[in-house]
Amino acid sequence: MNTPAVAEYVLNRLSQLGIDRIFGVPGDYAFSIDDAAERVPGLSWVGCANELNAAYAADGYARIRGAALLSTTYGVGELSAINGVMGSKAHRLPVFHLVGMPSERIQRLGLVTHHNLGDTVYDRFQSISAAACCVTAVLTPDNCVDELERVIREALRQSMPAYIVISELHGNMPIAGTPVVGKPIGSIKRQQSVQAELDAAVGTVLARLAAAKNPVAVVTSLVSRYGVRDRAAEFVRRANIPVVTTPNDKGTLDESMPQFMGLYAGVWSSSKEICDAVAAADLVLDIGGMVTSELNTGLWTARLDPAKVVSIQDNWVRAGSKVFIGTAIDDVLEALVASAAPRPAVKMPRVEQAPLVGAAADAISSVSFYPRLQRQLRSGDTLVIETGTCMLHANRMLLPAGVSVEEQGLWGSIGWATPACLGVAMAKTSGRTWLVTGDGSHQLTLNELAVMGRYGVTPRIFVLNNGLYGVEDVISERGHPYDDLPQVNYHLLPEAFGCKGWIVAKVGTNAELDAVLTKIAAEDAAAYVEVMIPNEESQPMPEAVVDLGYKLRTPPIG
Repeated sequence: MNTPAVAEYVLNRLSQLGIDRIFGVPGDYAFSIDDAAERVPGLSWVGCANELNAAYAADGYARIRGAALLSTTYGVGELSAINGVMGSKAHRLPVFHLVGMPSERIQRLGLVTHHNLGDTVYDRFQSISAAACCVTAVLTPDNCVDELERVIREALRQSMPAYIVISELHGNMPIAGTPVVGKPIGSIKRQQSVQAELDAAVGTVLARLAAAKNPVAVVTSLVSRYGVRDRAAEFVRRANIPVVTTPNDKGTLDESMPQFMGLYAGVWSSSKEICDAVAAADLVLDIGGMVTSELNTGLWTARLDPAKVVSIQDNWVRAGSKVFIGTAIDDVLEALVASAAPRPAVKMPRVEQAPLVGAAADAISSVSFYPRLQRQLRSGDTLVIETGTCMLHANRMLLPAGVSVEEQGLWGSIGWATPACLGVAMAKTSGRTWLVTGDGSHQLTLNELAVMGRYGVTPRIFVLNNGLYGVEDVISERGHPYDDLPQVNYHLLPEAFGCKGWIVAKVGTNAELDAVLTKIAAEDAAAYVEVMIPNEESQPMPEAVVDLGYKLRTPPIG
């Protein structure tokens, strides 16, 4: 058996986690990585429109498969991707970012290369790219085997991106050492618990739960990142605890489960009754760690008494002033499922499916669009939601059984959703992928449609066209020219980008929307629908409400 070269070994080892795609843009210093991708069995190269899109696509893929591969070249390539990789760090996704570098011969000779600043500082970009990751390594033939295992372990333990540098020279050199045969990510124990801390933490959670009269659980997307989403749901069912999700965590739980109340985000909750129910709880069991950003808490109006919150994080638990360290979230949930006693059923508020509104001849509005979309979703489907006003509307939908959602509310980089939709669709083995995006966000990354057409990906895409950055008008004033968008005939793009056999339409009335939705339901094909939404919908919020989020006013005296 031939000894594998560094680049081929790295890709083969990482593919053993269950990764079958590598997203990227080819570059000369990364040729050893690019070439190796063609030789690793079961791994396919996905050439994206640019490095940022590739990072977004890898982000989407990792949300479904648990990890992803991204390849860029030195300097210009890795820096173009860094915004997307940073978003993966914010949302706790293990994306392995592989970067090709000039050879050691060039470095030892002190030669000035392209993709640099005209000097001989070859590692100047490493600290920048490393800032988006939790672990880094510069791999050589000598250290490759050991260092790669360290990188994999840390990326999975922290559930964050990893930065791997391989020079073009070293990438083609044989490794020293014995290759490691790995396991799929779903069978890897990613964190270890300290038994005494684990026992004390679980005992505390169970005691607090037994003493509570009206507990509420909040389940966050972190349970998905660590592959324990089903365990969290099973615990909620067994213990029979009313449960909510926050905007960042939409679709983490099956919203058809009887314990599900709805969305909790302070004054932006699904209803005042749900907001009041969480506020009145004598125990809030936070499974995964709530993110208390302004968009996730209704401009920080979700004020929970810390004394009432028990928070189960990735590897620690907090209950009031008690903190337990070394408590892996999978071990905590496993123990809670085994020990949970069912609580008696209680009457609780619950979000209901939004009614269909609007006459057939009426112009489409957000109020008429989202209920119609909601009724098209089926078990196994994934809905990708772009940051912006579409996220505010879509988060309020009650999802059918078995439907999941992916969005980027925390990092909030507009343009993420279109390439992420590509990654999600490529990662899924069953079920359909849907995308809802605003025209402002879509314009940033719409060239990824050509990649979808090239690889035969079949998403159902809805571009909401109101001709402006609608969310910016909501949080500022109307009439600013910087919020206006170039006018694009979006429905013409699929043909221009080589997307064959797609259902394509431009709709302006409810009747036209209903007709294209009927066609989408009847055909197993990609779809691209330009939905005309009146820009008058994007009315500014009251100044006092905006100031809750931006804190610009001088506080009153006293």
